[in-house]
Parts: sequence; C-alpha cells; structure tokens
Amino acid sequence: MGSISRPITEFCLDLYNKLNRNAEDTNIVFSPTSISVALALVHLGAKNNTAAQIEKVSINETCQDASTLLSCNKNGDLNHKAFQALLLQLQNLGESYVLTLANNLFIQQGFELQQQFLTCTKELYGAMLQTVNFHGAVEAARVKINTWVESETQGKIKELFAPGAIDERALLVLVNVIYFKASWEHKFEEQKTVQRDFKLNQNEKKPVQMMYQKGTFKLGYIEEMGAQVLELPYAQKSLSMIILLPGDMADGSTSGLEQIERTMTYENLMLWASSENMFETTVEVYLPRFKLEGTFNLNEVLQELGMTDIFLESKADLSAMSFAKSLVLSNVVHKTYVEVNEEGTVAAAGTGAVIVRRSLPLTEVFMADHPFLFFIKHNPTNTILFFGKLCSP
Repeated sequence: MGSISRPITEFCLDLYNKLNRNAEDTNIVFSPTSISVALALVHLGAKNNTAAQIEKVSINETCQDASTLLSCNKNGDLNHKAFQALLLQLQNLGESYVLTLANNLFIQQGFELQQQFLTCTKELYGAMLQTVNFHGAVEAARVKINTWVESETQGKIKELFAPGAIDERALLVLVNVIYFKASWEHKFEEQKTVQRDFKLNQNEKKPVQMMYQKGTFKLGYIEEMGAQVLELPYAQKSLSMIILLPGDMADGSTSGLEQIERTMTYENLMLWASSENMFETTVEVYLPRFKLEGTFNLNEVLQELGMTDIFLESKADLSAMSFAKSLVLSNVVHKTYVEVNEEGTVAAAGTGAVIVRRSLPLTEVFMADHPFLFFIKHNPTNTILFFGKLCSP
C-alpha cells in the first residue's frame, strides 16, 4: 500500500496557503484527509482529463487511466485502496475517540447512475448517494442535506447550508463533514484554568480561558525562527496535536507566524515535528481553551489548484458516474468542528494516584498566548487529519 500521508500533507499545505491568503487575523480549521477522501470519491466517477486533474490536485500524481480505478479490485486503484485502509484505521481508534468522517453525493433526480460507481463508492468509502430534487424543491433538498449532516456529526454541525445557499440549477453537490472528539493522554485540571490575556496582534489582546499543566512532553525548537514545537498526545497516543508556536516577538508582532507559514513545506513540517528533533522534558504548558468551526465552499480554491474541468459543462467528464453528458459538480462544501478543552474533548472518568517526583530545576515554558498553527495527526501513518491557525480563541 503506497503511503498517502505525503500527498495529503502536500495538499494540506496548498490548501492552507490558498485559504490563508485573505485571512490574516482569522481562525482557520479544515481536514485535508477528509477533503482528500471526498475528492477520491468523486474521482471514482470521473474519466480522462477530469480524473487527471483531481489526481494532480489531491494525490499529486497521475496514476493509470482512471477507468481502471473503477474496478474496485484492480491494481490501478492503489490510492483508493490506501484511502480505504486509512479510513479503516481511523474508524478503529478505540473508546477514547470519536471520529466521524462522512461523505455524501446529492444528485439531481433523473440522472441514471452507473451501477459500478455506486458499488465502488459504497465498498471503498461507505458513501451512499442520494437523489434530491434541486430543480423543483430546492428547499426540501437543502433540509434533507442539513439533516443528514446533523445526524452524522451528533448534532454538532447544524445548518451546513443556509437558506439560498444551494442553487436550484444544481446537479451534484458533494458534502464532506468530519467531527472529532478525544481526550488527552494527560488532562489539564480544570481548577488550574485561569483567565489570561491572548495577544491578538501588536496592539490588541483579549481575555481567554488559559489551561495549564506541568508535565513531561516532547518539545522541539525551530532555531532559525525562535519557534517552539510541542506534541500533546491524545489517549493511547494514537493521535497527537502538534502546536507550532512562533517566538514571542519582543515588540509583540506576529511576524513569527508569517515566517513559519512562508517556510512550511512538507519536508520542513516533517522535520519540525519528528520525534528525532524533539526531546522529552518537563514543560509548563499554557494553552487556551478553544472551539473552531470551519466551513468552506471549496469550488474556487479547487479550481485555482487546477481542478477546473469538473465544474464546466463543456468539459466535465463524469461518465463513470452517470451516462448523462451534462453532469457537472455544482458545489464542494467542507465543514470541520474541533473543540479543545481540559479533558481533551470528551469527558472520561477515572482517577489515578498522584506520584510527585522532584522535577529538575530546568523547566521549559510553552506559553501559547499569541497566534499559533496546530495540526492533529494520526501517529501510526503520520497522516494530518486537521490543520488550523488560531488567531483569536
């Protein structure tokens, strides 16, 4: 099985750079894994240039002719098999995790679908295609999609599509949601959470609920920019949150964040967060409680990255999905919900004896009281599940 963590990470950085262009002081959160899976799902229905463009954007390579991918078992579908294997691992993270990744294609009724496509999407991605009537009952279609999303995310994501957000000319809407909850390997004690100032930029600050704990964590430095890298593992260490914290500029500016963003390549990211470059030490961790929701209509961004044909009636080739010549992708919508609090993100009972050990005089301080980048990765495969920027908790 070819590793798909690299293409997912490269896609993640491409996407982040596009989403971040006009978002200087804005929080960002999205799931590159979730979006990659959604595009792989559409790829099963695409042929020729339309398929090649999806591969180039999300998998960064052009594999065999996409038509071979449609046989769920042939060798041509290595990437689909790799995605399927990854999804299987993510579905079995254990009791301490809730990770729901759901995709659905909502298609205008009247389009006859290829049986092979329906079989593959269900077998490989567990996706159930649903027909709706965008043309005659767009409001009912919107409600149906929103209801599906709400049930898939345990009520956390409501009203994915606001009234009027879906065009009654829509033919095919791809909806991709991911919901994540987990508890920390080492929880923060709630009574240690206090109000502190978070510096939004040079001139502004806002009070936040700042969590605190002192413990043994992996910490690294990016020497050339005076940034710290901290790994906060979730239960059983299956996943970790990595925080890239720019050096606190003496003048309070946040240009350290831009410096990290500018030099953030796949190689650098792997280097910064690799165990070899981090050391276990006693760290005093200050981290704000935060809740982020990111909703993106990805049409424009995907077109900028090179996926143009699928949105154009004159060029889209979705003939592996439907016999109809006029089928185009109308909307790709992605929503992410991430919440970080003392528990991690789910309450779990259990008390343990507290062993006090003398700590060495050297204690590192990790003070996340200014904008930082973070990502949550699946440790066994090194796959980035979530990526975000917190500017204002």
